[in-house]
This record gives sequence, structure tokens and C-alpha cells, in this order.
Amino acid sequence: MDETPGLSDQYRRASPWPVFVALGIPLSELGLLFDLFPLAVGGLLLFSGSVAGMLQESGYVESIWKSLAVLAVLLFVVGGLFVFVGGNLVTRGYAVIASGALLLFGGVVFELFVRDQRQDI
Repeated sequence: MDETPGLSDQYRRASPWPVFVALGIPLSELGLLFDLFPLAVGGLLLFSGSVAGMLQESGYVESIWKSLAVLAVLLFVVGGLFVFVGGNLVTRGYAVIASGALLLFGGVVFELFVRDQRQDI
């Protein structure tokens, strides 16, 4: 009988990203529910940044900047659709657009000013 069932020698540690992915959307929805715009934007930033981190950690992307840019464009499109539809979705659309803008800004700053100094893990 194996002492650590389900664990492989290939993976030495567990990833923290799934917890943050699971918290991002509910935090955003709570921000919209209680009319706390910064919480709504922060929840979407947490979700999108965690997805980008998970993609980079698993090796699907070389640089986190590219995944952040793609996620920011997706947020712009979805937010624009929410604003275009109107009604109760306008606030949600503005939150999605704001989080896309901040995500793109953060990705550009990361790419230009932060140099990756660690070796491949």
C-alpha cells in the first residue's frame, strides 16, 4: 500500500492557483451585489491573474504577458457586450472593462519592468 496515494514523484508541490480561481468570480459577484465596484474589479483581477498564472505554471505559455493580454482582450469584449446590452448589466460591464484595462496595464508593466531572475523550476 502506498503512503501517499494520488501523488506522483513528478509533482513535488501543489499549485495555489485553483483556490484563487475559485475565489475570484464569487468576490466579483459579491462586489456587484453590494454595489462595491472595487471589490467587483478586484475579484475579476484575481480570477484572470490566477488563470494566467496557472497557464504559465503548467507550461502552456512561455510568458505570462501573452496570457494576460489575451485575457484582457476577452474582458474588454465581454464588458463591451454587457454595456451594449444595457439594463442591469451596465455596471457589470464597466467592472469587466475596468478589470481588463488594469490587467492589460499590469501585464505591460510586468513585461517592461520586471525581469524574471529565477531559473526553470
